[in-house]
Amino acid sequence: MTQAIDTQLIHAGEDHRIEGAIRMPIFQTAMFEHDDAPLRYVRYNNTPNQKVLNRKLAILEGAEEALVTGSGMAAISGAILATLKPGEHLLAQNSLYGGTFKFVRTLLTDLGVKVSFFDADAPNTWDELLQSNTRAIYVESITNPLVQVCDLEKIVEFAQANKLTSLIDNTFATPFNYRAAEAGFDLSLHSATKYLNGHSDIVAGVIIGVGDHVRKAGKNLVHLGGALDPHACYLLHRGIQTFALRMRQHNATASALAKFLDSHDKVEHVYYPGLASHPQHQRATRLFQGFSGMLSLELKGGLAATEKLIEQLQIPVFAPSLGGVESLMTRPAISSHAGLTPQEREIAGIRDFLLRISVGIEDAQDLITDFQSALIQIHNDHTSS
Repeated sequence: MTQAIDTQLIHAGEDHRIEGAIRMPIFQTAMFEHDDAPLRYVRYNNTPNQKVLNRKLAILEGAEEALVTGSGMAAISGAILATLKPGEHLLAQNSLYGGTFKFVRTLLTDLGVKVSFFDADAPNTWDELLQSNTRAIYVESITNPLVQVCDLEKIVEFAQANKLTSLIDNTFATPFNYRAAEAGFDLSLHSATKYLNGHSDIVAGVIIGVGDHVRKAGKNLVHLGGALDPHACYLLHRGIQTFALRMRQHNATASALAKFLDSHDKVEHVYYPGLASHPQHQRATRLFQGFSGMLSLELKGGLAATEKLIEQLQIPVFAPSLGGVESLMTRPAISSHAGLTPQEREIAGIRDFLLRISVGIEDAQDLITDFQSALIQIHNDHTSS
C-alpha cells in the first residue's frame, strides 16, 4: 500500500521498536562492540540513528538510498567529488548558492576538474558546452536567492541522452514540493539544516538517489569526516516528522505575503515562483506541489530603504539560513553570497539591496500587517525628511 507523505514521515524506515521504545533512542556513542556484523562507527555512517534516517529520507523522494551528512555543503561537496575525477568536466547552473559557486570555482578546479556555467533556462545552448570529458550536470530546483526555476524535465532528459550524472540541490523545493530522485535525478542534495529539520537548531545535510552514487559518496565522506553525530540525528529525526505540516504552512504563508508585497507601491520587485508575474510560474506550477517559503524582494529606495525595512520589521529575524519555523531575513550580498566579488554578484543579478525572506509558519496576516506597518514607516520617514 502506497502511503501518504504524512504517514511516511512518522513510520517509514522504522522497521522495529528498539526495546519497545516509541521514540528512536539517541545512541550517544562513537563506536559499538565489534561482533560478526560490519564495524559500526559514527564516521562510517552506519549507526542506528544514522541508518533509520537514511531509510526514511530515501523513501521520501522515492529513491534507492540516502545518506545523512554533517552539513549541506558536506552533502554537496561529497556528492560532486564522488562524481568527477581530475581531468573531467562539470556543467553547472550559472545561478547557484554562493557556497556551491565558490566550491566549484576554487577547490574543484584546483583539483583538476573543469567547470562550465550554463544558462539553465536556455536548453538550445547546452549542447555547445558539452565536451568529450563532460561527466555531470548540476542545478538547483529553486535557485538561491532569486528563486528561479529552470526546466528540470529537460535537464533530466539532457543528462540521460548524454550519459551525464545529474545532481540537484533540492533544498528550497524540498521533497514535499518536488521529489527530485523520483523525477529522474541521480543525486538529490539537501541542507537538512533548513526545511527538513525546520527548527534552526542543527547543521546537517543529506544525499539521496541512485544507490551506487550514494554509496560512492559515502565512501568519500568516511575519509573526509562528513558524518552526522547521534544527537543531531535525533533532532533531525524529530524535526522531520512534522515536515509535511510545516511545509503546507510555509507554502501558504509565503504565497500570501508575496501577493501582498507584489501589490505594494513601495516594492520594486518580488521574486516568488507562486506569483503569476514570475517568468517561470507556469513551469513551477507544473513541476511542484507548492512554491516553498522562500521569496526575495527589492524596494524602491534601494539600500537605504531596505536597511530601514529590516530595522522596522518586528516578526522576521535578521539572520542567515532559512527553512525554520520562524521567519528570517537576510541580504545575500553580505551573507550567502558574500564570498563572491561585486562583479560576480552583479553578473548573478544579486544587488546589494536584495532582501531574501525565509517565511516561517507564523500567522500570514500577522506577517502581512508587520510588513505593511514597516513600509508605512519607511514612507513617513522619507516624507518627513
